[in-house]
Amino acid sequence: TEKTFSGPLHRMTHDALDYIERSYLTETVIKHPGRAEATRVANFPFEAIEEAVVNAVYHRSYEIREPVEVRIGREEIIVLSYPGPDRSVKLERLREGRALSRRYRNRRIGEFLKELELTEGRGTGIPKILKAMQENGSPDPIFEFDEDHSYFLVTLPIHPKAALTVTDQATDQATDQATDQVRDEVKRLIAVVDGEMKRQELQEALGLRHRVHFKNSYLAPALELGLVEMTHPDKPSSPKQRYRLTEKGRAWKQTKSGTESSQET
Repeated sequence: TEKTFSGPLHRMTHDALDYIERSYLTETVIKHPGRAEATRVANFPFEAIEEAVVNAVYHRSYEIREPVEVRIGREEIIVLSYPGPDRSVKLERLREGRALSRRYRNRRIGEFLKELELTEGRGTGIPKILKAMQENGSPDPIFEFDEDHSYFLVTLPIHPKAALTVTDQATDQATDQATDQVRDEVKRLIAVVDGEMKRQELQEALGLRHRVHFKNSYLAPALELGLVEMTHPDKPSSPKQRYRLTEKGRAWKQTKSGTESSQET
């Protein structure tokens, strides 16, 4: 499903965070043998999500029409914004929580968010994300941007002992309705998949140059819907990784092709 938020910056930010908290965040109680106290962990710590979203709103370029995108999957939450951080920021130091930008892209917006107590405006966002994930016992967050600093991607992995609050029944119903809900991007991807193909081959077939855009708008939704699968699912980053249609994907493609042929006739 896709939900779009509009309105003033503070309202969009609050509404998006409220929606994520209500719809997708849960707490798991872990009991320990021989110990009365139980451990409580969140599938995703809200503090980390809040910092990632507010950071994206603060530092994105408002000259670029691409919106801030929050993608919620079974195993991770991804926050994507354009462009990336200032060129003075080094990825290695950013991952350590020690990177401070020498320039701020949107000072007025930063002051506005600070007045609303959504940010401190002192370069504390990344350290707070790291701290929140660590205190929850979650895997480390993943920060990513390319050499051109054209995008900034924050990935928050789910706690290994927690589960996303999407019931199996709801997920199955959404999957069963995939034919009606498949986005145009996924339809285009399925149309070009021929046997087992590399990511680069798929991008070339679609005429796409931006890897992150392809991954988030085309590949990830197709994988989540079970229409496309990896040849090496246990090694997502393997250089030998290929992508192919699942049985469901082939059936969907065949049905779609049959429908189009009937319409042409």
